[in-house]
Amino acid sequence: MKKLFISADIEGTTGIAHWDETEHGKKDYEYFRTQMSREVTAACEGALAAGFEDILIKDAHDTGRNIIPAMLPEAARILRGSAKHLFIMMSGLDETFDGVVFTGYHSAAQSPDNPLAHTMNGRNNYVKINGELCSELMLNSLTAAMVGVPVYCVTGDKGLCGWIQSVNPNIRAVPVSEGWGNGSLSIHPDVAVRRIRETVEAAVKQPREACMFPLPKHFTVEINYKQHYDARSAGWYPGVKQTESRVVQFETDEYMDVLRFIYWVL
Repeated sequence: MKKLFISADIEGTTGIAHWDETEHGKKDYEYFRTQMSREVTAACEGALAAGFEDILIKDAHDTGRNIIPAMLPEAARILRGSAKHLFIMMSGLDETFDGVVFTGYHSAAQSPDNPLAHTMNGRNNYVKINGELCSELMLNSLTAAMVGVPVYCVTGDKGLCGWIQSVNPNIRAVPVSEGWGNGSLSIHPDVAVRRIRETVEAAVKQPREACMFPLPKHFTVEINYKQHYDARSAGWYPGVKQTESRVVQFETDEYMDVLRFIYWVL
């Protein structure tokens, strides 16, 4: 049985341009959770058409209670809420999966490619791994690489899609929007759904080894916090060095150590 893991975020959903569109209780949220659900469903349908039989979806935005389950195909399972696991947005993934697809993902904190660009939360100015701005996609693709599972496709903003293909051009991408200052220029939501379904169907037919995300042998993680006291607090984590009033660094050869650090300190 071929198994696919989907990690679904919302800030890279087609047309999204404001934080109110991502938050429970805000008037614009219902439309965008529906579009998020449509895009996840399209990814599922593409994978099923390509012969996958079991799909596990991690609702990976905020509370993990965004996707509308009844909109999903019956072959899909969904992990909602917080699993309180080091994998966070990848909770549920293990080595038994044949591949990973990311939907609704967004560029990293400090990037101009999405008006909602951030990395995990709003407490940091940026996160870097080995000197490169780190997005949630980078963190989660490294998790997939650690367990030996390929990344087949990414949907989200244009900047993020360009980045993933610069790392591995075999990983397919569906750019649905691009940041214009504090705004977003997007394609039609129905076009996005169609492209996601078609692209995922083609992407998951590729050889596993062609779509592996590279896993470095050593990791230097740097976090620049918005508040100096958050850096001071993080400095108490074992192995962390506070290099500036708002900056900490952590080094390791093991990505699981990075995940522990991110879980407790970011």
